[in-house]
Amino acid sequence: MKRGIDMKNVKILKGDLVYALSKDNVMFIKDGYLVIKEHIIEGAYKDLPSEYVNEEIEDYTGRIIMPGMIDLHVHASQYSFRGMGMDLELLDWLNTYTFKEESKYNSLDYANKAYEIYVEDLVKSTTTRACIFGTIHKEATLRLMEMLDKTGLKTMVGKVNMDRESPDYYIEHSADDSVKETIEFIKETSRFENTKPIITPRFVPSCTDELMEKLSRVREEHNLSVQSHLSENKKEIEWVKELNRKAHSYGEAYDMFGLFGGDYKAIMAHCVYSDDEELRRMKKNNVYVAHCPDSNVNLASGIAPIRKFLKYGVNVGLGSDVAAGYSISMFKAMVDALQVSKLYWRLVDNSVSPLSINEVFYLATLGGGSFFGNVGTFKKGYEADVIVMDDTSIKCPYDLTLEERLERLIYLSNDDNMVAKYVAGCKVYDALGNVDENRSEEKEIILV
Repeated sequence: MKRGIDMKNVKILKGDLVYALSKDNVMFIKDGYLVIKEHIIEGAYKDLPSEYVNEEIEDYTGRIIMPGMIDLHVHASQYSFRGMGMDLELLDWLNTYTFKEESKYNSLDYANKAYEIYVEDLVKSTTTRACIFGTIHKEATLRLMEMLDKTGLKTMVGKVNMDRESPDYYIEHSADDSVKETIEFIKETSRFENTKPIITPRFVPSCTDELMEKLSRVREEHNLSVQSHLSENKKEIEWVKELNRKAHSYGEAYDMFGLFGGDYKAIMAHCVYSDDEELRRMKKNNVYVAHCPDSNVNLASGIAPIRKFLKYGVNVGLGSDVAAGYSISMFKAMVDALQVSKLYWRLVDNSVSPLSINEVFYLATLGGGSFFGNVGTFKKGYEADVIVMDDTSIKCPYDLTLEERLERLIYLSNDDNMVAKYVAGCKVYDALGNVDENRSEEKEIILV
């Protein structure tokens, strides 16, 4: 690469740029240039600024360059049985399939085999950042983080906490035991560069008040975020009311213990049945909703009112929720979000308009990306998470606009259409076999 004095660690990508500035504003730049300095977006341009004309360009002409996608909610430990067990609702599904599978991670040998499959597929997907549930097992969850850290992907991973209302073969014996393991887990994650811990009470029914109180103190002491589940299933909500009679809503059952955002970030998955009081609490506390439409359909949970959330100003991103969702593809999550929003409009409330292509693209990128900070768009100053998509295999007999190509890419592509993936400016995947010279030797790039 030709480099001037001030051009160290500059990357320039040429191609068709697509990125969201807001849920209502998506930018399309045909034959544009994306300039990256170090790991930060310097700018997205129609014409390359003169100071960069002598720099080498990574030429992706004819391909679509967009921000990497964000999976705000996924269970890595469930990846092994995706596409199975879709015949039950949530609570029966957990007891029949999920807890039995997650209990296997008591064996580190099994965890190694299972997590290796998940991590390899995640690298080859369009996801650049993810918030991930492990299991109650400290060592297995640390092993997952070791694998993830080497990929260059940016992730948050939680050792799950659950000390009640769980099967004997998959439960922590006391709040003290659960917290002790969590603290040790957090301390051991300090060696990781790309993956960080997140406090992860499975959901209110599986955590005693004592455990919730102690997890809140651990969260505060270590300045961590929180992830959990909220208002997914009607029977689940009734169960929460029986177990936490002091709380007026499911959200308050977290908030009363200091595990519902505020001066820190929190993600609550699903929120299918969140009422106005719960939405106000989420807005006030800056809680993120992980919308998981595939999961909500497969477990017959219902349809989350995403248009209502956006109107309230609640933060919303998308989640694959494997294995209740059967795919980690965020393109599929976008399509599912579009489709269920149409059903909500047609069957539930015809005054609420369905989501648009631009809106679900925003949810998959900037909407979820903001949980990680300045992530999810090509604005100046944002971290350079980038995917390059080749849509030439999606043939058409006439010329398409870039806007039309994006829509067809969302509906008709899969992650196999990805040519390259960059996280924080570093190439972590390349289907063409071009190795990034800035990538450290011990963290091997994935080549196909």
